[in-house]
Amino acid sequence: MATAVTTVPAARETADARDWARRAGALSPVLAVIVLLLVPGGGGAQGGTGGTGTVADAASGLLVLICLVRVLRGGTRPLTRAAAVVLGLPVLGICLAAITSHDPAASLPGVARYVQVFVLVPAAVLLMIRDRRDFAVVAWGLVAFALLQGAVGVGQYLTGTGASYQGEDVRAVGTFGATDVMGMATVVAYGLVVAVGIALGSGPGRVRTAATVCAGLLFLPLVLSFSRGAWIATVLACAIQLLLAGVRRAARVALVAAALGVVLVGGLGIGSEMVKERVASITQVTAAPDQSVTDRYTMWAAAGRMWRAEPVTGVGLKGFPQYRDSNASLALSSGSDTAGAGAAFARQPLLSPHNMYLLVLSEQGLVGLLALAGSWVALLVGALRRQRLGADCALVATGLLAWQLIDFFYADIGGPSTVLMSVVFGLAAWWSLAEVRRA
Repeated sequence: MATAVTTVPAARETADARDWARRAGALSPVLAVIVLLLVPGGGGAQGGTGGTGTVADAASGLLVLICLVRVLRGGTRPLTRAAAVVLGLPVLGICLAAITSHDPAASLPGVARYVQVFVLVPAAVLLMIRDRRDFAVVAWGLVAFALLQGAVGVGQYLTGTGASYQGEDVRAVGTFGATDVMGMATVVAYGLVVAVGIALGSGPGRVRTAATVCAGLLFLPLVLSFSRGAWIATVLACAIQLLLAGVRRAARVALVAAALGVVLVGGLGIGSEMVKERVASITQVTAAPDQSVTDRYTMWAAAGRMWRAEPVTGVGLKGFPQYRDSNASLALSSGSDTAGAGAAFARQPLLSPHNMYLLVLSEQGLVGLLALAGSWVALLVGALRRQRLGADCALVATGLLAWQLIDFFYADIGGPSTVLMSVVFGLAAWWSLAEVRRA
């Protein structure tokens, strides 16, 4: 009798493992996009619509092709009407901006990049995911990739082999290198937000415990990325997740997170002085700001002038670099310094305003911004409305969307990690737009 009792859980665990392996195989085109980000790209973190032509980008194209073949062989309508409208809405502004551009030929690469990141890949991910377990496989894939990148980043800080920061090679950048300092920060933040969402959900205790441990492990590399925008977006996104999960739980988790921060940064002294200076610099926007802050606000002002010159359709995709100098003040520097993490010193040009909303407004005008932002807001509203159908998926999807929309105030598309953003949008789009049954 005792043998029967002990073998039933073991058989169930074996069946679960087989099910996860089978699902991972079916979702391999999506997971390949994540894994292949480990392969170094051939270009830097170009801003705006600049593409890098990485292996992961090629994998995203293969994902779209595989999904298209499945749809054609299935012979059924792949998307609901609402999903087709929400995901297809950005195409309106993108195409209008390209047609009205002063140089339509130069805008074509921008069209391809925007459609890839905000339309085709998210739609393909949505169609590849069939149910909540598929959603969980992709979500845990993001967490696993974040843990790997975070481990590399912490090792870079401890060994002094990271990107240059304040004259020392200590900035954690993972495998993305010094030319894409936001890459690892973005990946780790995605993983942390996913882990927090799962930990706050209603899943099995061991799953929530594992997610809590992962969230704790990802806290340190996020801090060592020294990315102010990622810090702000992560804090606010996790706060939203906590409030959605319940005020009492939010208070308890906030205390634990604060204690973890005190132990790691204050008690162990890991990057304490640099972190304090970086946090303090967030508020220094008027009194003695550093050059990066000055450059950012100067480019924001330049983007505003471009929009006022072409308020409806903007100056055209990939037009920001061309019109930057004629609209920016003399306070703008020639570029930012990059070094470390295996790369020699280089001067990286500032080719975008590092604010997605202002980039879209300047290059696509009011029509483009309303179309693109309207699609994002629709996804967020859909995720919030479906919270009663399942806490785990709802908290993960809402957290990822909130993080991305907040981060867009400090960053835009560009660099190898951009293709991962499209996977995140697809993951959230499945929860917001697909037919989901109550848990």
